[in-house]
Amino acid sequence: MTRFPLAGYDVHRVGFGAMQLPGPGVFGPPKDHAQALAVLRRAVDAGVDHIDTSQFYGPNVANELIREALHPYPENLALVSKVGARRDDQGQWLPYNQPDELRAGIEENLTTLGVDRLAAVNLRVMEGEADSLFTDQLGAMITARDEGLIAGVGLSNVTHEQLLHALELTDIVCVQNPFNLVDRSSQPVLDECVARGIAFVPFFPLGSAFHEVNPVLSHPLITGAAQRLGHTPAQIALAWTLGVADNVLLIPGTSSLSHLDENLAVAGIELDEQTQRELTAVA
Repeated sequence: MTRFPLAGYDVHRVGFGAMQLPGPGVFGPPKDHAQALAVLRRAVDAGVDHIDTSQFYGPNVANELIREALHPYPENLALVSKVGARRDDQGQWLPYNQPDELRAGIEENLTTLGVDRLAAVNLRVMEGEADSLFTDQLGAMITARDEGLIAGVGLSNVTHEQLLHALELTDIVCVQNPFNLVDRSSQPVLDECVARGIAFVPFFPLGSAFHEVNPVLSHPLITGAAQRLGHTPAQIALAWTLGVADNVLLIPGTSSLSHLDENLAVAGIELDEQTQRELTAVA
């Protein structure tokens, strides 16, 4: 299965994430402006029809690059963003998650991307938020959808209980949660999405960048499969993630043309059953 529905679009299961286009720490302009534009254009030329971004990537930088590189957009291009946070002048990540702030964040995304409607916007949930705030946040997202600003409501960083609560109030088109070979904490969320036909978009599919030694890419089963099958460890890890369920959509990001080609090639890599089974069995 090479495609999956997303908010009325039918997208390839390997898309592109814009988080790495801005400068270090997802803050400030890119190191190479021209190459950032080239990466976006090559991605779309290669068939990418799902781009994940956010106003707070930069801030503004990722969205402005996407608009400069791709506007006017292909009709089949699903642009997905997220709200719930902002950046200060020093690049710190701060909450921006009150209902009126979520609405403002959606409108800022529309303005910088130069569109009247986004395919979906993910509500990024901060840990420890009160249930009452989550309900109010969902209300703001539902209103934005009903008014035509977004085609679908998405969620990010949610628990299984929060997903079930959201589904009592509205349809959810996608969920972005951490998920990779060594972090299966979102398995209940993934299972629920599988059962309900909701797109599941894992972040950190190659492991968090905050580890000194990457526990995914350095895992002996990953490196062994890479040597045996003639692919890079990153390709093996992404191919395994793609093979976990048909509703998984990948959004690997990069600011490098060579890494982009490597990531997009994953769509053509199908691990043999034994390798997929061995990796799935990793605790």
